[in-house]
Amino acid sequence: MTIPPEPPGADARLPLGTQLFRFVATGGVSAVVDLGLLMVGMALGLGPTLAKAISWVFGTLTAYAINSRWTFQSRGSRGKLAAVATLYLLTFALQVGTFAALFHPLEAAWGTTVAQVVGFVVAQGLATAVNFVVQRVWIFA
Repeated sequence: MTIPPEPPGADARLPLGTQLFRFVATGGVSAVVDLGLLMVGMALGLGPTLAKAISWVFGTLTAYAINSRWTFQSRGSRGKLAAVATLYLLTFALQVGTFAALFHPLEAAWGTTVAQVVGFVVAQGLATAVNFVVQRVWIFA
């Protein structure tokens, strides 16, 4: 099977704002896939860890498929898929680590609910920013 040639002008990058909007929208779609499959898996009797692992894989595949074509206008490849999966694993660790580092000091200062919300927002924001920059600058450059 041959891949058809790119249309004229397909190698031109979208503006940063457009890519950022599309990246965030794709994240929303991928989160729905992830959460939906988590809930379905658990409803079918899978344990939470297995259900989450499966849902994360499909959420990641969804994000890759949409971002590679729509956000970054790339053909994609197995190598890029592997790079994105590796990046997601690393940013998962970054996100969990950031939340863990912030939670107890925030809880001591402002209580559990504030610590949960602020820790989540900061950790998610940091992981999302790193994800976007790495994909834009290195993976889909």
